Amino acid sequence: MTISYCTWALGGTEADVLSAIAQAGLRHIDHRPFDFKSAESRRLISDLELTPTCMATGFGMPEGAALDAADAGARGTAIEHTRRALEYAHETGIRRAYLLPGEEEGDTEALSRYGETVTGLADLAAGYGSKLCIEHFPGKALATVGDTLDYIERLGHDNLYLLFDIGHAQISKEDPAEAVARAGDRLGYFHLDDNDGVSDLHWALCDGLLTRDVLKRTLATLEHIGYDGPVSLEMNPGLPDPLAAIESGFGLLRSL
Repeated sequence: MTISYCTWALGGTEADVLSAIAQAGLRHIDHRPFDFKSAESRRLISDLELTPTCMATGFGMPEGAALDAADAGARGTAIEHTRRALEYAHETGIRRAYLLPGEEEGDTEALSRYGETVTGLADLAAGYGSKLCIEHFPGKALATVGDTLDYIERLGHDNLYLLFDIGHAQISKEDPAEAVARAGDRLGYFHLDDNDGVSDLHWALCDGLLTRDVLKRTLATLEHIGYDGPVSLEMNPGLPDPLAAIESGFGLLRSL
């Protein structure tokens, strides 16, 4: 199993972040658009034998821009931001990227605009050889795994996948193993974090509702469906010790 880590949880310089992740034993990283662009950071990634695996395209979205915005200019700004993120992902060898859903639950017109936008971006990602995922997100337009998979199915694009977040599934009260099984070959990426079942806290694994048994069953289901991508630890940068959360999660995953 490939275990990755979302780099935005750690503070300090880019060199500090990359070195800390490598010292923890990880060799795969997720990052935000336009992080690690300097020659020094790219060289350090190579020297530390780190492999970028996923691009979180929504980070740094210009204020007022959104992929489902009613205003064509705001929507175009969001599309351009995402296009540049996908281009950078391609330049750095990343083959998986993800989008956030829109903000308004139940707004059918916004979902229609979002669908037109993301199918165009899915075409672009396919040209780069990248899978494009949509993350289910409690409180947003696609709040549950079920809603998101139904939406992806309705869009019918070959290059749109689900990013499954186990912490988000806890908030929406969906069984993680069942959700993964339902996603099947539409599962494009996998985030691991924990919470209290109410708020998106991104605690260390098994510091909240998540149990070893649930995690073990979910990982077994990943194997059963033939998922071949990374699982990625996404910790809260506000934790007392995010690096310790990385290390404990990494150790737990290896033990399972």
